[in-house]
Amino acid sequence: MEILTAFLGSRQIASGSRDEVVRTIRDSLIAHDGAVLVFDDQTGRVTDLDYQAVAAQAAGRPRLGVKAREVTLLPRHWEWLSDQPGGASAALRRLVDAARSGGQTERQRRDAVYRFMQAACGDMPGYEDALRALYAAQDSDFLARVEPWPADIVRYIRKLLIGAVQPPGG
Repeated sequence: MEILTAFLGSRQIASGSRDEVVRTIRDSLIAHDGAVLVFDDQTGRVTDLDYQAVAAQAAGRPRLGVKAREVTLLPRHWEWLSDQPGGASAALRRLVDAARSGGQTERQRRDAVYRFMQAACGDMPGYEDALRALYAAQDSDFLARVEPWPADIVRYIRKLLIGAVQPPGG
């Protein structure tokens, strides 16, 4: 399941599924004075949200988010897929979900932290030194360099890097 986290400046204002984050931001958009950045917790990438689509979904049947795209496979792959329960699409979805549930590599986690920091932390003190420590795999040095930053930012960096979410105020 895709998990997103939204920040207004250095303050985390929402986290959860795409629809939950969109609703939280949309419902309090008037109170927000500034740009809201939304990040994909898996990749650390900034994500655009469609606030209109969520409003339309509330009135009717929810969208499933299914996209038709082309996949090129060898005949033996198509034969195997056609023998799977639910057909080729269901088998491919199961394979992708199984691969995604295996967790991220250390490099993927560091890249996610980098993408988040690039979008949200570029003006923080010690930013460049923190990046050097991040990619040198000097985690204790890296965490010490980001510790003075705002608590929500540090908490999210820890979540992306090591999967540990610190409780508020902790």
